[in-house]
Amino acid sequence: MIEIRKAMKARSLTQQEAAKLMGITQPKVSDMMRGDFTNLSERKLMDCLTRLGYDIEIKVRPARAETGRLMLACA
Repeated sequence: MIEIRKAMKARSLTQQEAAKLMGITQPKVSDMMRGDFTNLSERKLMDCLTRLGYDIEIKVRPARAETGRLMLACA
């Protein structure tokens, strides 16, 4: 969500314009801005980011320790 906000701000998009680009409704964008992600899957959020011009990379590799970890990096 942080990156979606950044993209909207950088491009000076209104919620209506962002909604059209992301393929969702304006009320869903409003919900996202308020932190409500009900009915928005991780997949849909990733789709929104790609539609806003972001590349998403997911890497899976064997863990160095017995238990793996989940890491998110934003450039």
